[in-house]
Amino acid sequence: MERITYQDIPKGMFENLMSTEEYINNSSLDMHLLELIRLRVAQKNGCAYCVDMHHKELKHLGETDLRLSSLCVWKETPYFTDKEMAALNLTDVLTKLSRDPLPEHVFEVLTSHFNKEEICYLTLAISQINTWTRLMKTFKFTPGNYQVKEQV
Repeated sequence: MERITYQDIPKGMFENLMSTEEYINNSSLDMHLLELIRLRVAQKNGCAYCVDMHHKELKHLGETDLRLSSLCVWKETPYFTDKEMAALNLTDVLTKLSRDPLPEHVFEVLTSHFNKEEICYLTLAISQINTWTRLMKTFKFTPGNYQVKEQV
């Protein structure tokens, strides 16, 4: 049962978050990569609602069952590109923060796949989905009901 329903949320909260989401979605980053990042954050944060949502979004984008089922152990599989692995590594590091700055080797690997602008977008995208997972875990939105919206 939801603790806080969509109707209980202060007016403008989701709308402002969705503006940031749209900004990220319209960046130079590939939507498929963004959804991989979003699903990985949802897995790491244990957000069932977000796992359901981003799993469905990735299936809609044509993601394979093998890669979807292996995302939780991505470091141990050969199914992800070097570019995806660089982004997933950043995702893991920024989702479970330490008191230390981002390790230099993590940043160096990123720069071989992404330019500085894209690294900025990646960082914002990871921060954004971390915000969403924390909201959903607090509000307890019910997983399973999410429907992928067809692009018009």
